[in-house]
Amino acid sequence: MKAVLQRVSSARVLVDTREVGAIDRGILALVGVEQGDSQPDVDYIARKIRDLRIFEDPVGRMNLSLGEVSGAVLVVSQFTLLADCHKGRRPSFLAAAPPAEAKARYEAVAERLRQDGLPVATGEFQAMMQVSLVNDGPVTILLDSRRT
Repeated sequence: MKAVLQRVSSARVLVDTREVGAIDRGILALVGVEQGDSQPDVDYIARKIRDLRIFEDPVGRMNLSLGEVSGAVLVVSQFTLLADCHKGRRPSFLAAAPPAEAKARYEAVAERLRQDGLPVATGEFQAMMQVSLVNDGPVTILLDSRRT
């Protein structure tokens, strides 16, 4: 499972003109599910989203986690994180999990974060979404559950 985490002042997701998810201060998590991902991958990504100390403390150091700043998470599925661009000019998405499997794992990440007591909003799986955000810092972190 791969994820791109962006520390945000705000973020929202529209499908057509309908807002399906929005947060203020927190993390926008773009999540791509790879074939063969399982519960340990879900747990790893959710734990990193919850525990990474990427928010500034009173002296300006990245020393606080999402919960410590009362932040929220916007989880958005993004299979394009699994793109293989090694050959040719068109990305291959063969590593991406089939839709039913990907949806279950993506939803499991969001649910795990909710169980951990975090406010969670989501995008809409398999929809054409418009994601807007104010990246705070900017701070952008790449995660790969298979490179632990």
